[in-house]
Amino acid sequence: MPTNYKVAIVGASGLVGRTVLKVLEEKSLSHISYTLFSSIKSAGTKIRFLGQDYIICELNEHSFDTHFDYAIFCARRYCF
Repeated sequence: MPTNYKVAIVGASGLVGRTVLKVLEEKSLSHISYTLFSSIKSAGTKIRFLGQDYIICELNEHSFDTHFDYAIFCARRYCF
């Protein structure tokens, strides 16, 4: 039985983050659930990814209170 992985993508709304999303779409990896994070400026916006709309979550000190198997960081700098 395949494992369902939880992956966080930080900086998803930026240029590098959108490129990472494009590469992930090309690879079409299955059994993965994604959570997209960005700064408060982009939080709440929608990104079309893997055929569905994802709402970008604000990256803050509690973002990783939830367990993730992997995280991809596409960010220059975040200050809390």
